[in-house]
Amino acid sequence: MTKITALEQILVALPDIDVVGEIERGFVALSEGKVDVPPVGELLFPEDNGEFHIKYGVVRGDDVFVVKLATGFFGNAALGLPPFSGCMLILSAKTGEVLHILLEEGELTNHRTAAAGAVAARHLAPPRVDVIGICGSGVQARLQADYLRQVTPCRTLLLWGRDAGRAAAAVSDIEQMGFDARMAASVEELAASSQLIVTTTPADAPYLLSNWVKPGTHITAMGSDTPHKTEIDPAILRRAGLVVADSIPQCLLRGEIRAAIEAGAIGPDDVVELGSLIAGKAGRRTPDDITVADLTGVAVQDIMIAKAVVARTS
Repeated sequence: MTKITALEQILVALPDIDVVGEIERGFVALSEGKVDVPPVGELLFPEDNGEFHIKYGVVRGDDVFVVKLATGFFGNAALGLPPFSGCMLILSAKTGEVLHILLEEGELTNHRTAAAGAVAARHLAPPRVDVIGICGSGVQARLQADYLRQVTPCRTLLLWGRDAGRAAAAVSDIEQMGFDARMAASVEELAASSQLIVTTTPADAPYLLSNWVKPGTHITAMGSDTPHKTEIDPAILRRAGLVVADSIPQCLLRGEIRAAIEAGAIGPDDVVELGSLIAGKAGRRTPDDITVADLTGVAVQDIMIAKAVVARTS
């Protein structure tokens, strides 16, 4: 019989899960060729600023596989609704039966995305981070700050958002996490002060420009998860000493790497995969290297967090 787990039960289970560790192990398995991840299924609703993704896959040898349905409708705030929703299906890899449905309403997607940002920062941020810069003022801006507390002692943070009211609310929430946080007047100001920058917006044109980024900066770009989105100047990737993809095949089709290749700033051979980096096969070469992690969101993240939740709610 299929078990259905509501969001309330999922939220009770989450604090007992090492989400960063689970996602880190998933990236390594992906880069070792142990995970089958088909291309993302996608429907876009531009008239409503919305999108729908299907991400699915299996870790070979597991008894289960996972299918994730996720939506992002970014005008929902005006309707009094959250921007994200969705669910995860856990099926038997032996019989195809639906064993478990996680009614996560986008919450697990948000946490596994933020955890991937922490994984990237753990392996790519410079040794000394005095200021974290976050671009965006939504759910992910808050969660990225929350998860970064696990991997860096830095508690000084600048946040920039297009809407001053929403940015001020995000700063207030992040201050409750123990950060000395304030709003940046511009992206240029944020870049001038930050050694670790996280971009979290659904922008369709670059707003973080190359000449603003200081040597030694690490950038985690996680907002551009469809072919039409881009947040950072392709010239940043040209300057970078290390360009990292969560999944090389996926980043050739969507995200900042796709845009930079299309612009002629880099080539496919200039990219390394995050799991390989974690395994020690690449890394920052000099203190002045700019590094970029392009996180488009890979099904292995959903697999890992879903299995961990099921183990604690079954």
